[in-house]
Amino acid sequence: MNRVMFLILALVAGMLIAHTQERLPDPRPATAPPTVFSAERAMVDVAAMSRKAHPIGSAANARVRDHLIDRMVQLGLSPQILSGVGVQQFRRAPDTIVGGPVENLVGVLPGKDRSAPAIALMSHYDSVPNSPGAADDAAGVAASLEIVRAIKARGVPARDVILLITDGEEAGLLGADAFFHRDPMAKRIGLVLNMEARGSGGRAQMFQTSADNGGLIDLLRQGGVRPAASSLTVFVYQQMPNDTDLTETLEVGIPGMNYAFIGGQFDYHAATSTAAWLDVGSLQDIGQEVLGAAARAAFAKALPAKRPSEVFAATFEGWIVAYPAWAGWGIVALAGALIAVAARTARRLEPFPWTDPARGAAGLIFAAGGTVAMMQLARHLTGVETGYLEQRFLLAQFGRWEWAAALITVGFVLLTPAALARGKRLVALLPLVAGAACSAFGALDKVGLIAGAVATVCGLLAFGRPVSRPGGWIGVLLLGLLLATIAQALAPPAAHVLGWPLLAASLAAALTAAAARGRTLDLAILGALAALALGWIAGLAHGAFQGLDLMPLLGLPALLLALTIWPLAQPADGAPPARWIGPLLLVAGFAVAAWVRYADPYDPRHPETSYVVYQMDQDAQRGWRVSLTPDLPDWSRSALGAEGGAVIKHKAWTWSRPVDATAAPTLPIPAPAITLTREADGRLRLRAAPVPGARAITLSLTAAQALSVETVAGVPVKLDLKAGQAGRIAWMASAEGIDMVLRSSGPGKLDVKYASRLDQWPAALKPLPPRPADVAPFGDSDTALVTGTRAFSW
Repeated sequence: MNRVMFLILALVAGMLIAHTQERLPDPRPATAPPTVFSAERAMVDVAAMSRKAHPIGSAANARVRDHLIDRMVQLGLSPQILSGVGVQQFRRAPDTIVGGPVENLVGVLPGKDRSAPAIALMSHYDSVPNSPGAADDAAGVAASLEIVRAIKARGVPARDVILLITDGEEAGLLGADAFFHRDPMAKRIGLVLNMEARGSGGRAQMFQTSADNGGLIDLLRQGGVRPAASSLTVFVYQQMPNDTDLTETLEVGIPGMNYAFIGGQFDYHAATSTAAWLDVGSLQDIGQEVLGAAARAAFAKALPAKRPSEVFAATFEGWIVAYPAWAGWGIVALAGALIAVAARTARRLEPFPWTDPARGAAGLIFAAGGTVAMMQLARHLTGVETGYLEQRFLLAQFGRWEWAAALITVGFVLLTPAALARGKRLVALLPLVAGAACSAFGALDKVGLIAGAVATVCGLLAFGRPVSRPGGWIGVLLLGLLLATIAQALAPPAAHVLGWPLLAASLAAALTAAAARGRTLDLAILGALAALALGWIAGLAHGAFQGLDLMPLLGLPALLLALTIWPLAQPADGAPPARWIGPLLLVAGFAVAAWVRYADPYDPRHPETSYVVYQMDQDAQRGWRVSLTPDLPDWSRSALGAEGGAVIKHKAWTWSRPVDATAAPTLPIPAPAITLTREADGRLRLRAAPVPGARAITLSLTAAQALSVETVAGVPVKLDLKAGQAGRIAWMASAEGIDMVLRSSGPGKLDVKYASRLDQWPAALKPLPPRPADVAPFGDSDTALVTGTRAFSW
């Protein structure tokens, strides 16, 4: 019974530690000393900026721009509006170009040495349509203003502090592209600190750095208040297709760090991203962390030098552990030595056959793979498909869904050592059943099926006769050692995720003879080290779970949990009540998942998503009311049915899939002006202006022969299209439109599809029905899209 008590204490203590690490700082009041960051002071600017949505090129964005210029004048920063053109061609979509005119805002707090490399505080002031953008990125802009004010209150810095507030980030990093690639002021900058948000709350994470970040990590460690950061997030972010304005900074070789909070993702790019729903503690967190680093760099004699990148992670209370990548081999070696000591001592006290470690290792694979299969099944049971709009059903009840995942993960991990102690093989079939059930919801789920099959095979190898606790745990640790070695060889920045829990578990094993002794002191050691490791693991799992809707990722926390909790979770001969803890938690987890499925999470705080637009097909002279949400909620159905037509599935090149639509009246909307002329040197000049009253146009170009796009708005690009291949050009924020230069090897033909968006619902149509408080527009909802084609030859 003592073992069960220490198991429960370790689990509870680990969760409390994780919860403590996620706590937010108390917002500092407006009366706080002038040298510190005050979220209450910054919230005044957040509220002023986020009164309504303000996408690039809109009148509302101009109002926000003017407010910021006034604030920068008040701070004595001599602000400038830097007008330019941003043009982007992303690696993840090389056949697409996005561009438009931008108005970046720049102010300078002069330093003692005006020739020294400056530091820049960067954020963006535009929002997406239908979102006030209080978090993304009014919070970052307001924090920048408050940080500059606090630095100024500390005296004259050693170098200039540049406040860079970009335009058009949401449209495609357009302002950052224009500034860092075509503005001479960019050459003055030696360090950039960028602030972003992907939600409305949570801890502020420093999640991205430039290469050779050793000096930056020193700055983070010395300047931070209670920093949250890890080389794991830096490594993972490098593999992802995501971008922020810092992408442009790093492309031109300027060092930098990226900060963001990602809690409360229901509010990301949503109508609920208001000042009222922004967590002021998150604003305080990001502001004081960036102020600490910025002030230290601003007053230093020199900016952080480039040094080989380090492995680093925040531990308890923001203490950053950092070391060279090669030192990870020392962790692996020390863990191996401790495991050897534990195995030798354990075999003297409680001899066990060497098949026991092999069965323990198979049990670890069973635990991790089975968790993946179980969580895949739970995700299907929610009835929610993958995709951001689909996931909003889960984000509206994120706490409940995370509890389901935690209970299932912990439950299945605890079930495994209890089954190993009993030697019953029937339990080995659970993952296979779960994995196969994943495919009962429609398409074949290969991930669930493979994970379940692998786990079941390993379960059949592991179970069959009782396995000793020391022998089983030694096998678990040896497999963990193998995985840590592989991680250290292939991905040193991420290897600590395995190495640190393994080291804690190996130390516990060495101190307790691999749990061969059952004294209270030994159980207390096992419980204490497990609780510390679990607190860190739970924080890691929380970040992964809220950041990515990928159930297979939970296999890693399950594996790490098993490393540390195994000797407490394996009862003597699997005796009750200990062996029932895992199954009960597993059942509870699936019960909560069922609750998630049948709950109605929508209310005025978490409104249901609506995304309805009017499309005018000028070729067919037909109009459509279109809903772009994956399903058709009641309000959207009534919005589509206003003209009395039947709902059908409508296809168009502008939509990535068939969408729900009803026929609507044809409106006399003028077509966009699109011309193609041949220059004297043989090049082609394509001009396209949006529909009158619109500020954006998207073109899809398909030629009968090879064609190259050489410039867009005078900016060199490289878009080479094969015959029949479509390339897409999106031009934002300009009623004047786009001018581009094309080159073809000879005579040819070009088909141009166009889509131009009007930012309001057409007055000639029946109006959209009033929305109840628990329904809100999303994205480009409540607008009109004019589409058609043009054909040219030369």
